Amino acid sequence: QVQLVESGGGLVQAGGSLRLSCAASGRTFGTWSMGWFRHAPGKDREFVAAISWSSRNTYYADSVKGRATISRDNAKNTVYLQMNNLKPEDTAVYYCAADSRNNHDWLLRLRASYNYWGQGAQVTVSS
Repeated sequence: QVQLVESGGGLVQAGGSLRLSCAASGRTFGTWSMGWFRHAPGKDREFVAAISWSSRNTYYADSVKGRATISRDNAKNTVYLQMNNLKPEDTAVYYCAADSRNNHDWLLRLRASYNYWGQGAQVTVSS
């Protein structure tokens, strides 16, 4: 059974930085595309960033473009989300997700493309 465990969340002041990590179980992590989503109170869960299995392609929501970097270390079965210049509107529960079904990259912005999800990590940005 695949498990995804997020870490690195917390409370940070506006303008600060934070790095989320997602450790995955599973021998074939290196063949999965990975994504990050977030869910803020009163809003739908939204796409944040995604990375293809090879790290060749990365995708970002407009709201975080230029402030976020997604990366992965296949040797460690881990994907990262570095967030800089954080804003109060970045406050949310951040979820790591895995696509083990090799969907096309252009589908990685969609929640339905992912078949495994982590439990979430709270990120709170104070003003």
